[in-house]
Amino acid sequence: MSSERPEADACDLLCLDLPVAEAIRGGMPPLPGLETAAAAAKALADPTRLSVAAALAEGGELCVCDLAWVVGQAQNLVSHHLRQLRYAGLAASRRQGRLVMYTLTDRGRALIRAVLDPAPAARPTTNRT
Repeated sequence: MSSERPEADACDLLCLDLPVAEAIRGGMPPLPGLETAAAAAKALADPTRLSVAAALAEGGELCVCDLAWVVGQAQNLVSHHLRQLRYAGLAASRRQGRLVMYTLTDRGRALIRAVLDPAPAARPTTNRT
């Protein structure tokens, strides 16, 4: 447990750099765009959903049966998670005869790469004196 005060993350002095703050504020996405982005991020916050999306990223296009076997979960659970990914705009589906095939959208692939790519190795710092 940290011994820091909760206020340690706040400034002790009000020092607003108004031109910089206004420029940043003016460039912020509108609330509806932020809500859409938050929903996409939230969709990947569930470990099962993340594993389903990772399997789609690896396999390209897969049916529910294959996805259920790959992630080791029941088909009805995988179907539920696929619906959530579709609602968030991260996956798409198409019917192929009696099968429903799923794939990640471009946005889904980009988010999976961002979430699952390993962090770059920490670079050693040099002490210059």
